[in-house]
Amino acid sequence: MNNFKALVQWLKQAVTDKEQFHLGYADESSEFVRFNHAQVRQAGHVKQASLNLKLINDGRHADLSITLAGEPELDRERLADGLQQLRETLPLLPPDPYLLLNHNAWQSHNEQLRPLPELAQVLEDISQAAVGVDLVGFYAAGPISRGFASSDGAFGWHQANSFNFDFSLFHANGEAVKASYAGHTWSSAEFAARLQQVREQLEFLGRPLHNLAPGQYRAYLAPAALEEIIGIITWGGFSAQAIASKGSSLQKLYAGEQSLSPLVKVDEQISGSLSQAFSTEGYPRGDVTLISAGKACGQLINSRSAAEYGLSTNGASSDESPSALQMAAGSLAQADILKQLGTGLYISNLWYLNYSDLPAARLTGMTRFATFWVEDGEIKAPVSTMRFDDSVYSLLGSQLEALTAERELLLSASTYSQRNTASNLLPGALVKRLTLTL
Repeated sequence: MNNFKALVQWLKQAVTDKEQFHLGYADESSEFVRFNHAQVRQAGHVKQASLNLKLINDGRHADLSITLAGEPELDRERLADGLQQLRETLPLLPPDPYLLLNHNAWQSHNEQLRPLPELAQVLEDISQAAVGVDLVGFYAAGPISRGFASSDGAFGWHQANSFNFDFSLFHANGEAVKASYAGHTWSSAEFAARLQQVREQLEFLGRPLHNLAPGQYRAYLAPAALEEIIGIITWGGFSAQAIASKGSSLQKLYAGEQSLSPLVKVDEQISGSLSQAFSTEGYPRGDVTLISAGKACGQLINSRSAAEYGLSTNGASSDESPSALQMAAGSLAQADILKQLGTGLYISNLWYLNYSDLPAARLTGMTRFATFWVEDGEIKAPVSTMRFDDSVYSLLGSQLEALTAERELLLSASTYSQRNTASNLLPGALVKRLTLTL
């Protein structure tokens, strides 16, 4: 943080009276370990930091990304070079009619410094729990920091420690069970229990496949399967711009023409999450209730949508997607899932989802990894890959029977250019009817 503050102070002195700036900061110090056949195949450490400089002058603005070296003098030189590049670029650009700046000198500071596990302990736990099975996985852990400062005096700092172990267990026949274990605090006992649950599912994959005809079936969607559905909904579903332009998949929900089950409550829960409480556009971010008792509530509004549609921004990202989504828990106990399901499908994961009818919030996708046929509350056999096609208003609306009391924290496993801070905290969902088409 001290290096970032020093760069901010230098920049304040370097800009002219007519210039304004936004300066974003991102860094991480991450352990990465890849596993194959339950053995460490690759291990390494990545430490990196970068700036995003936005220069504003007379309604014109331009951005530039700058990689930092961690050496104060060299970093100042790179920032000075970036400032000069943007000064040369601005006169070539037209004024932006939707530029809406925040001139408030807000302050935000949040550090979640719960100690991360020693890597040796993690490797020992994985080695012990995976004896005798073919485990393939990827472990990433370490602190992630985000910062923001503006020429108007705003300053935000966020640092959080986290780990994410994304893994699969493979059966000798080539089938697999996919799972993850993620969070702030590693528990050897919790991880062992999680992997034991996956091992038990792996055993069922050795049974002959149960062939299903297309039709409608009772189904339990594990949190990872529900995350795929929630994930595609967030592609503009809660976006103020998409709602205003009639392009949201939840248009009918926001218009009051459709509703979800009263069990459904969805929040963008920034507080306590891995996501920072400020946007790259210079606005504080707070918690937003998106759906309450099955009814549309809030929207995610960035500054451009606020300027274009006369709204008040709540610090949403540029794509107006959630980064710390939570769905309220229900009352179905984990131990009672199979009994409550009775006869139907236990779906661990869904895959390759897309809209088959966006205005109707209708989705299609495939089952994948561990999907089982259940009879009288007992897993009987794995089910071959099937395609489903169904509406969100059915799956999370008229056909939603229960949500689990336990929720799973699912962190983004994306490491494209840097580790991602997005997360979903989700229950499992028991639905009365899921439509399989192939």
